Amino acid sequence: MPSFPQPGSVTVCEINRDLITAESLSDDQAKETYGKILGVVFSAIPYQLDYPLSQSPDRGVESPVSRLWGLLQAVSYGPLKNLVGSDDERLLPNVDLRCLSWHQKKDILAFVSARNQVTIRDYGDSGEGKDPCVLMNDLQREVKLLEWRPNAGKTLSVACKGGICIWSASYLGNSACMRSGINSGSLSRGSGVRWTLVDFLRSHGDEQISALSWSPDGRYVASASYESSSFTIWDVAQGVGTPIRRGLGSISLLKWSPTGDYFFAAKFDGTFYLWETNTWTSEPWSSTSGFVTGAAWDPDGRMILIAFSESSTLGSIHFATKPPSLDAQLFPVDLPELKSLTNSGGIEKIAWDASGERLAVSYKDGNELYKGLIALYDVKRATLITPSLIGFIRGPGDDPKPLTFSFHDKFKQGPLLSVCWSSGICITYPLMIRSHVLA
Repeated sequence: MPSFPQPGSVTVCEINRDLITAESLSDDQAKETYGKILGVVFSAIPYQLDYPLSQSPDRGVESPVSRLWGLLQAVSYGPLKNLVGSDDERLLPNVDLRCLSWHQKKDILAFVSARNQVTIRDYGDSGEGKDPCVLMNDLQREVKLLEWRPNAGKTLSVACKGGICIWSASYLGNSACMRSGINSGSLSRGSGVRWTLVDFLRSHGDEQISALSWSPDGRYVASASYESSSFTIWDVAQGVGTPIRRGLGSISLLKWSPTGDYFFAAKFDGTFYLWETNTWTSEPWSSTSGFVTGAAWDPDGRMILIAFSESSTLGSIHFATKPPSLDAQLFPVDLPELKSLTNSGGIEKIAWDASGERLAVSYKDGNELYKGLIALYDVKRATLITPSLIGFIRGPGDDPKPLTFSFHDKFKQGPLLSVCWSSGICITYPLMIRSHVLA
């Protein structure tokens, strides 16, 4: 029977397929449940909500996301920007209201905490007693996405209006190297490491960067704007971007595969593309279930899991042969309880941990009992993907809704799932799996 958190309770962690809840958030509760096993408590991080266009979707005010879904129901194909009025065009960058990213090798969490700022929390060395660090700069406007650069120490990329900010940690006697011409008047507020804006990859025409993905070797970063007809591959060391122009306007999502052999690009009109990166050729796909709201590669980079805005069924695309072949098949991945229990008609976001064992899903609408929760699945990978519902995660506050979430895969006892909630708190949930706990 799936775990269900009663109204008024908050989820604390998972222990061997059992989701533990409490009456309220506290570090003492965390120490008793998972702190003794992991040796660290992941304290909640409060942040200031600032919705310029709407209130939280669950408070009776129509949100940018729900309004955009309504628009997309009437759209089949074609650049979305040409199909909406000037008032609705401003809603496009708000499809992903927040973004959150764990460092690949360190216990450092970064998330978009306000319109123009990013918050970083380092949980290393037990992480207790440390204050978060806030990053701001005049170049960092209208932040939408962020992602840690692989194989580059503590380097964070932040997608914003006009380009991509590249931040790097600076230490006493070892300052980060800045590219010539970058404004050094950045603010890194908080305790611990000093952060420096070392580079700014400027987009064409001051475009809002609305999609971002690093190559696994950390050499290239791909970016796109819903305002542009192309996406760009940046050679970060040279600071040079190469546009890929093939009628790819209104891009909503980019995802490089873990091996670097493949690249995924999705558009607001329901079409998406699979690229192979040897010759940069692609195959187009189309959806009749709305636009792609989330995508996650499996650890081997041979399959990608996709969520759609108007369906409670996922799709998994499996490559039939080795790279650079684009020969692939699409299989449905049913989540029957998502429809029967929640009465949801579509998926908002998904996250899949690097081991492939845990899948987190948020969904739109939902009945009174299940709205605003995250569904957590145990995943078995064989020829096909087989998810099994563990239960639901409930956030803190009144009518909380998950804005964004992501996994950290470093702990041998199991992955960590971090969630930014509409109640203005970022919480990390350890998911301790039996095989890892007993190891």
